[in-house]
This record gives sequence, C-alpha cells and structure tokens, in this order.
Amino acid sequence: MMAMLGFLSLMLAVGCAAGGLVTLLAGHRLRHDPARAAWGRAAAAGLFAGVTLAVVMMEAALIGFDFSIRYVAANVNRATPLLFRVAGLWGALEGSILLWAWILAALTLLVAVKYRGRHPDLIPSVLTVLFGIALFFVGVMVGPANPFARLPVVPPDGRGLNPLLQNHLLMAIHPPLLYVGYVGLSIPYAFAMGTLLSGQHRDEWMTLTRRWTLVAWTSLTAGLLLGARWSYDVLGWGGYWAWDPVENAAFMPWLVATAFIHSSMVQERRRLLRIWNVSLVILAFLLTIFGTFLTRSGILASVHSFTQSLIGPVFVAFLGLVMVASLLALLARLPQIRDEGWLDSPLSREAMMLLNNVVLLTMAFTIFVGTIFPLIVEAATGAKVTVGPPFFNRLFVPLGIVLLMVMGLGTALRWGRSGAEEMRKLGWLIGITLLTVTALGFAGIRGAGLVALGAVCFVTVAQVGEYVRGALARRAATSESFPVALRSLFALNRQRYYGYLTHLGLAIVITGIVGSQSGRIEVQRQLLVGQAMQVGGYTLRLDGLVALPGADKLVVAAPVAVFSGNSTALAGSPGSPGALDILRPSENFYRQARTPVPTPAVRSTWRQDLYVVLMAFDPAAQSAVLRAVVTPLVSWIWVGGTIMVIAGVLAGWPSHPT
Repeated sequence: MMAMLGFLSLMLAVGCAAGGLVTLLAGHRLRHDPARAAWGRAAAAGLFAGVTLAVVMMEAALIGFDFSIRYVAANVNRATPLLFRVAGLWGALEGSILLWAWILAALTLLVAVKYRGRHPDLIPSVLTVLFGIALFFVGVMVGPANPFARLPVVPPDGRGLNPLLQNHLLMAIHPPLLYVGYVGLSIPYAFAMGTLLSGQHRDEWMTLTRRWTLVAWTSLTAGLLLGARWSYDVLGWGGYWAWDPVENAAFMPWLVATAFIHSSMVQERRRLLRIWNVSLVILAFLLTIFGTFLTRSGILASVHSFTQSLIGPVFVAFLGLVMVASLLALLARLPQIRDEGWLDSPLSREAMMLLNNVVLLTMAFTIFVGTIFPLIVEAATGAKVTVGPPFFNRLFVPLGIVLLMVMGLGTALRWGRSGAEEMRKLGWLIGITLLTVTALGFAGIRGAGLVALGAVCFVTVAQVGEYVRGALARRAATSESFPVALRSLFALNRQRYYGYLTHLGLAIVITGIVGSQSGRIEVQRQLLVGQAMQVGGYTLRLDGLVALPGADKLVVAAPVAVFSGNSTALAGSPGSPGALDILRPSENFYRQARTPVPTPAVRSTWRQDLYVVLMAFDPAAQSAVLRAVVTPLVSWIWVGGTIMVIAGVLAGWPSHPT
C-alpha cells in the first residue's frame, strides 16, 4: 500500500510540474494575467503536496520496516535505530533524489506564495524554470530511480545502512544541509533565467535573490563544515579534508556562490558586472547538477559516492540541456544586460571584488580539473590515476594567500576611486602585518605558513579596523557608547558588517588549517593493559578493553587515561588520579559489515587536539594497538566555521516582516 501511494504521489507531482510548465510556457506572451499566475501557484502547491506525500510514505516504510520496497530492504534492518531509519531517506541513491525534489518543491511553492501579486512580469518565468527543474528530478524517480520499486520476494530483514553513515549523529544533519544549499542555488538561477526569458528586468532579479543566495550559501557552508567534522570523527585518519572527489563536488559551487555574493554588491552599487553575475549564477547551478551526477552515477571511488546506477547518462543529458539553454538565453539578451559604466580605478573596492572573483573561480577550476582528470584518463586509456592532496595543496596555498590579501584590500579601499585616506589605511595595514610577520619569524615559523599567517593578519586587521572606525564615527555623531554604536552598525547594514564577520571567521579557519598542517605528531604502538606511551606532551595509558553490546552493533572500547607530560612511571598505576581525561576509542561491529568501523576519541583544547584511534585489539592477550595524533589548532577550524555560519544566518535574517 505504501509503495503504491508513494508512486502515485510521484505521478501526481510529475503531472503538476508538467502542467505548470506547459501552462506558463503557453501563456508567456501574456502579461499581468491573474489566471496564469493562479495556475502557477496551484501547480506549485500540487507539486509540493505530491512530493511531500511521497516523502511521508517513504519515511513510514523505513520506520515500519516495509521490506517489500527495495530501497527499504537495502538501507535499514530491524536493528537500525529510529534516528537512522529516518535518515535513511537520504542514505542512498533514490532517497537522496526524493529529498532533493522535496526541497525544490518546497522552495518553488515558497516563491509562488511569497511573490503572489508582485513582479507579475518576472515571477511566471521564474516558476517556469523551477517547474522545468522539478520535472526532471521527479521524472527520474518515476523512471530509472524509483524509490518505491518492489521486490519479488519479501526478505525477513533488510541489509542495513552503510555503517560509515550509521556511525555518527551528523548523518541526520550534514546531508540535508548540503541539499538545502545545493537546491537553494536553483532559486537565483531561476530568477536570472526568468529575467532573461522575460526580457523585462536588468537588476531587479539580483536584489530579489540576495537573501535566497545567502540562505543557500550559509547552508552549504554549514554542510561543508559538518562534513569535515564528520570525516574527522568517523574515518579514523586524523584529518578533516582529503580532497575527496565528492567533497570537491560540494566545494566548487560554494566557491562560485561566494564569488557571486561579492560581485552582486558591485552590480547593486555601481551597475557593473551584469553579464558576469548572470554567468556566475548559471555556473553555480551547473556545478550543483555536475556534483549530483558525480555522487550518483557511481563513476567515482569515494567514501561518499553511491553505487553504480543507470541514471548517470540521464544526468549528463540534463546537464548538457541546461548548459545549452542557459547559454542561448544569455547570448540572446546580451545587448539588454550590458553594463552602464566601467571600473574607475584598479585601487577600488569593486576592482578588488572582481579580482576576488577571479581567484575564487581559479580555485573552482583547479578543483574541477583535478576531479575530472582521472576520469578522462581512465575513459581514454583504461588506466586508473589519482590526483591527491599534494596537487591541490600546491595550488591552493598561493591562491588562498592571494585571496586573503585581496579581501583585506577590498575592505580597506572605497567604492569608486580611493584617495589619501585609503592609502593611509593601507599603510597602517601593511605596517602592522610586517610587524606581525617579523614576530612570527622570531617565534620560529617559516615558509608558506609564515606568509599565510601574515595574510591572515592583514585581513583580520582590515576587518577589525572597519568595525572600530565605523563605531567611532557613529559614537561621534550620536553620542552612543562604543558597544551600542558597534551594535547599531550591524542593525543598520547587515550585509556589510556581518560580511566582515564572515571574513574574520574565515581568517580563524585558515589559521587552524595552517597550524594543523605544520605541527602534527603521530605515534602508533601496541600496548598491554596498564602500559603507557608518549605522544607530544601527553602520556597515554591503556586501562583495559570493554565490550558493550548494543541493539545494532557491538562496541569494543579501550579506555585510555590521558596525563600531562611524558612519563612512563604512570604505567601500571591503579586508577587514574591526576588524569586530564579518559578517552574511549572504539571499534564498532555492525552485523551488515564484514570489517569493524573505528570510532576515534578526541580531546580538544584551544591549543591542540589529542586524537586516539583503536587500530586493533587482542582480548586474550589484553593488548591493543593505539594510534595517537596530536594536531595544533584544529578547534580553530570549527570555531571559525561556526562564526561564518552564524554571520551568514544573521546577514540573511529579515530585519522586518516580508
């Protein structure tokens, strides 16, 4: 019953998406047509209702163990906890497409309702584009990726979720955030394409989509941050970013969306970069489709990728269609969307934002080449090659340094042509940065790390300087106290001052990355219970092996007492007096997996992380192999990323009801 209702609801969604698309296309020459607008809203409501019912049916099947449905049998079993049964919706191919379609349907309905009676020349074209995208994703589900496909024989139990996905609570948070970011970029794309199709607006679309873009960007930022944390907590290698192809697929649209957020301010302020901005929005959307293809076609060997499927060619065809249609629409409207002016000076804020865009797009292109090069080589020669972290790191370090310097310059310079005041600000910035670099050099920091931290100092001082100058100017004008004046800055210009806060968060993240890459210490040893080992400034003592049976897994944990300092005298000591912490790295044995899944234990401080992994154990000998890693400043990455997410949320938060 649930399978039948779910599939019929998808058919309803296909009918509504197709009906809305045909109706709006047929009436595209009519303007201010209330009947046409009403049909569009009704189709959006029907699309959302259909996909929502399908989601409800799938969740009911997952929670209720309906193993007659192939997707349920492949992704849960009777031991799967409730949380991971719910999260099983996005645990594999068909369910993840269903989640994508549901978010898209919700956003489509929100656009239809939010702009009811407003912008009648533009919104029908926007909805046309959204219906076209929705028709593809829902159509895929009634075809080659049907989540409600039935099994000929109902098994007594299911296979269960991939243990790597079931080993952390972030499974319930990280993928949906990425999907909201991915699908959210469909909205600025639809507004840009709607503008080109209607031919009525030049800059209005960009103003209307600012908040939509911020929501998508913030969600992508949070998704990338939590994905890095998930990797750090689950995979057991002590790192947070491996340049995995599917990590790259999510990072590329984030870079392009970041570029668009900056260049859209230039269009708003100076009426420049119109063609550039439309191109950026098209590129960001194309990269979300490309990333979806990489993840779901099965052509990648990745922790994140799904199994081989038949929908790869379908996604390639859709990607090609979207690319051709977008380029044709852009070329047809080029005369109407040309810029009205030009850059006044290379030493201006808009010039730095353009340079910022160039650097961000160079980063995205680097990732694109590094990701698809092995696929091209394998397709052409049959040989398997890999492009690993050394390639990306070698190129990203100088690009990142340049990006930070450009960010600092863009903050210090003014719109238009900068004058003597801006040159004085630059002088102070350069002077403080040189003093900081000199001090860091005396502290023993050398090479690229020293240059990178110098760039971090440059951008940090630039942002803080803007806060101080703005608050002092407001205090002089209003007699407010400095804290009140500073708070007023955020209330009066959210985009600007929360943007500076985002830059500060990024500076903290990069400081954490530089620190974690420059001072890592790793030790691996086999210990008997009671024996100790040293790593960094810690002594670790193995205090035992503990088996903890659970409903869905058997956990074998190794309590490890952590002491400050290096001393083997602690070996064999009873109890743990004076211990800084008790860590419990473990191996989790899931019945659907042949090999155990390690779960590291982490002790974080602002200065460094102690990361301990249980590599192997022998209950008979009461021994275990532990790998301990001490890495500086990792917590700065999570703190800085959290600041970026909070700043993005507050920058996009409505200041008044809309």
